[in-house]
Amino acid sequence: MAAARRWFFLLLPLFAVAVFFQMAAPVPGEEVSRRAADLFSVGRHISVTNSMVAGWLLTIVVVLGIRWALGRRPNAVPSRSQAAVELLVEKLQNLFEPIVGSRTLPRVFPFLLTLFIFLLATNLSGLLPGVGSIGWERNGHFSAFLRPPSGDLNGTLALAMVSFGAWIYFVFRYAGPRHFLWDTFGNKADRREVPVPVYLFLGAIFLAVGAVDLISILFRIVSLSFRLYGNVFGGENLIGRMTGLCGYLLPVPFYFLELLIGVIQALVFTLLTAVYVGLLTGKEE
Repeated sequence: MAAARRWFFLLLPLFAVAVFFQMAAPVPGEEVSRRAADLFSVGRHISVTNSMVAGWLLTIVVVLGIRWALGRRPNAVPSRSQAAVELLVEKLQNLFEPIVGSRTLPRVFPFLLTLFIFLLATNLSGLLPGVGSIGWERNGHFSAFLRPPSGDLNGTLALAMVSFGAWIYFVFRYAGPRHFLWDTFGNKADRREVPVPVYLFLGAIFLAVGAVDLISILFRIVSLSFRLYGNVFGGENLIGRMTGLCGYLLPVPFYFLELLIGVIQALVFTLLTAVYVGLLTGKEE
């Protein structure tokens, strides 16, 4: 707790400085483009956008930052930065263990931790100085050099597909295809306690419910991607509009609002992924 308090008082001035420099280079008052701007092309058909470059840079910064916090080798008596990282890991472990189960947690937790940290970095990247506010005019519209990856639907869709692919792997690896098919389409009634006609009728109902459940499973890609995209993209537009109206005082409360929303959305996305996995892997516990 003491380490978390020290980090809070350290990051608060840095956040204030970021707000000051962001307001010093206010974004235009026009609506933020729904499409990420192309920076350059690789070959004829591959375009590299500003959200892709921002994602790569954030990945490098996060990896180097965690390596710096932990040092070359974690110490038995942790430093302040190491204690902060260990506190984050411990809190997330305690949060995810009841969801996915203690048996599956050691295998699933590295993915969930990585997903949460990356989402947290991308969601809050729009509050950094220069992100979304420094760029060039193109055809009468402003295009930024860097854009939050979570504010691009392609980026959130890719994250949702990664989450869905991880769900398939963990469920089929630690629960098995048979358990998945039974949980989705199987007849949950006890054949010894109900008559055969009723059992067959319930089997048809469970089969129909399983078909609907399968559609809802496939729809998770859409729900995860659009929820994250809508919140981050809406925050971009909100800050852009407020900065366009008054770039020095009015946007400040909305920066703290977006800070809260960024943390919540990273946690929601990761929690939903953990819940989807835990629905099939954590039932034995």
